[in-house]
Amino acid sequence: LAASTLIAGSIYYLSKMMKCTSAKATFQQAPRQVSRVQRKVVCNAEGLKAFVKNASQQAAVLAASTLIAGSASAISFDDLQGLTYLQVKGTGLANTCPTIEGGSSNVKDIKSGSYKLEKFCMEPTSFTVKEDSQFKGGESEFVKTRLMTRLTYTLDEMSGQFKIDGSGNVELKEEDGIDYAAVTVQLPGGERVPFLFTVKELNAKGTADAFGGEFVVPSYRGATFLDPKGRGAATGYDTAVALPASGDSEEFAKENAKSAAGLKGQAVFSIAKVDPATNEIAGVFESIQPSDTDLGAKAPKDIKIQGLWYAQLS
Repeated sequence: LAASTLIAGSIYYLSKMMKCTSAKATFQQAPRQVSRVQRKVVCNAEGLKAFVKNASQQAAVLAASTLIAGSASAISFDDLQGLTYLQVKGTGLANTCPTIEGGSSNVKDIKSGSYKLEKFCMEPTSFTVKEDSQFKGGESEFVKTRLMTRLTYTLDEMSGQFKIDGSGNVELKEEDGIDYAAVTVQLPGGERVPFLFTVKELNAKGTADAFGGEFVVPSYRGATFLDPKGRGAATGYDTAVALPASGDSEEFAKENAKSAAGLKGQAVFSIAKVDPATNEIAGVFESIQPSDTDLGAKAPKDIKIQGLWYAQLS
């Protein structure tokens, strides 16, 4: 009964998730059977372990769903490379990650050793934002959002290091590539939440079923960005108050003292499929990261991102 419930839930989730690989992408919330991961963005060692433990359960369901069903609009890396610019233009394929046609689900098919990670791609299929409950005493939960950004949010051509040993332990380090993308989503109440989707300097460790770690989330705005009153982190006015004597008061401290410092996010990955012939790997991921802080003027919101990933080993 437990296995049938897992399979049914996995097929339901994948049917929703795979709609995002077409040109007309839609974003759906994961089914309620999957336990929510409600962790703080500010990370520490114990928090990271708990995050990976909780998220690994969800990653297992997502990985199972990836193996159980296939996507009619999925395309392999070789097929994607064979298309011309005009064939890709306007189809949404440029915003998708390749899939593995053959291969197996046995991660041990990959020989243990150190590899160079190439063509690392992450395709989000769901953006949710953590909001306080509308009911008194209720717990905060992640609510589904409406995507306001066009199909330009996939991270691609990333590279790094990948290690796997005979026991199935995995280590992944991201080093370079298109590892950030500006995204804006809209909450049901109309509020828009901008954030920088990224896995910059990701250092993930664990097993093939769930390996995770921290990454850096750069400031959404640069240090030279000026607000409407000409204030910035590295340039511009120190204060915008008419009376300079009151410019240093606590009331205006957050608005005047701009900060472009980066924050931390957490991500967990799961390997769902491998192809030892081509050294391709693919799976699912889930990350939680902070939103834009308006250069330190407001508190960030927690953004949960779920999706698919793909990479090549050499």
